[in-house]
Amino acid sequence: MEKLTRRGFLAGTAATGALAALTLAGCGGDDKKADAPAPSTDEPKDEQPASSGVAKAITAAAAYSSTNCNPIGNSSALMLAATWHVFEGLYDLDLHTYKTYTALAAGEPTKVSDTEYEVAIREGAKFSDGSAVTADDVVNAFKRNMADDTYGAFLTFIKSVAAKDDTTVTFTLNYPFESLLKGRLAVVKIFPKALTDDQLSTMPIGSGPWKYDSINGDDGGTIRFVPNDQYNGTLPATCEEMDWTVQLDGTARTTAIIDGTVLAIESVPDANATQLDNAGVAVEYVPGFALPFLMFNCKKAPFDDVRVRQAIYYAIDYDKLISNQMDGHATACTSFLPESYANYHQASTIYTHDVEKAKSLLADANQTDLSFELMVNNNWVNALAPQIVNDLEQVGIKATINETKIDWAALAPSDDILPYDVMLTPGDPSCFGNDPDLLMTWWYGDNVWTQGRSCWNVTPEWQQLQTLLQSAREEADAAKQQEIWNQCFDLIAENVPLYPLFHRQISTGFYEKKLENFEPISTTGLVFLGTTPIEG
Repeated sequence: MEKLTRRGFLAGTAATGALAALTLAGCGGDDKKADAPAPSTDEPKDEQPASSGVAKAITAAAAYSSTNCNPIGNSSALMLAATWHVFEGLYDLDLHTYKTYTALAAGEPTKVSDTEYEVAIREGAKFSDGSAVTADDVVNAFKRNMADDTYGAFLTFIKSVAAKDDTTVTFTLNYPFESLLKGRLAVVKIFPKALTDDQLSTMPIGSGPWKYDSINGDDGGTIRFVPNDQYNGTLPATCEEMDWTVQLDGTARTTAIIDGTVLAIESVPDANATQLDNAGVAVEYVPGFALPFLMFNCKKAPFDDVRVRQAIYYAIDYDKLISNQMDGHATACTSFLPESYANYHQASTIYTHDVEKAKSLLADANQTDLSFELMVNNNWVNALAPQIVNDLEQVGIKATINETKIDWAALAPSDDILPYDVMLTPGDPSCFGNDPDLLMTWWYGDNVWTQGRSCWNVTPEWQQLQTLLQSAREEADAAKQQEIWNQCFDLIAENVPLYPLFHRQISTGFYEKKLENFEPISTTGLVFLGTTPIEG
């Protein structure tokens, strides 16, 4: 996958071309947009360890914390990345190309009819405790995830899932879903049916190449993986162990890689990129969907008024944010999707810095003395908050920053008004896939994001969006499906209950000569499947 290196960026060579050519669906050397994720038989390379010079461990520093290791509905940046190494789906996504490959499945889904498919399990597949992977395990994992508030919205196309025999699973669909089937099945990771909820939440086991040895996902903690000696897939572990330290502080991650404590870090602070480059650490930027966003409490006045939400978006100077806080490693939004995506459509409403328009919208909404608390997540987005507050002040809005670790449980669906005004936080559901339906469903579907959090599901516009999304799911003609998605993009941009400020490039720092077959990805997390650490 084409990437933008630190050296290349500083030299100004091909930066613009890289942004235009690079897509998350995998691209060649031209500047055409790649197709959205489609069924693929491509398998990842079966990379074997080098015959000599293999180091003992893969070491990395993660930029996010989490204590939730349960694979059901997992959405934390840290633990989802860990899940990729410990668990398998029937199909998995190569996050460098967004193409699917067979994981626990023995091959392609067998089409019985437009709404029925059968999937056989890989012969000899076992969990790390030595127990065989059975169809009952797969059925249980799907049923648990279908009932989950987070992943359930991704799986509404499934009517039922059942075991045909010990090694074959039958999926009955609510409507044809062939073009996106394998990519969506990849969301569900398989675990033994016998695992209790406590085991799933403390030390779950899977059938992937690695298994957990210890888990501490708090800031300063370490997640330790060891090889799963029962694994019989194509991407075996290549060394004795893998250790991820959790370091929320960017300076701490920088120090860790410069002094050799780790071989790779995610989310390189822009202020430290040159320092890493001078120390011989490769710094690469991969454009993608990752974004910071504002989310409004749409049940609370005045944020239930779309004019107020729009005014706040028009008040922000995005070019200055990107230049000053992101060192240029981001792209202003002209739609919910970045322009590099195959399904991109320029939205009918585009937010640029327009002080007069913001003031006019506030006046129309009778908000001449608006003040509110801006809840800011205590991660990299905190650097954006001061300028946003200053920009808002220029249009007469007084915002007070409350930087905190977000208590998501406090923002669950409730009959009461949720305890916040506006939130600034990052997100990136492209870690699950990059088709428009999945990405829009994540934040705007019938789930915790709209039932709680943004509380947008009380509006007729939300219901209109659900009707459009469902129509697109059931539309077999690709061109007509795109037309419906375009209407969705326009509706979301106009209503902005939650909307990107920009799409950022994901930065990764790593020692190229010490990590064989490692490549950065365009979403949060690090992928070491097939990677071999090299001594020296």
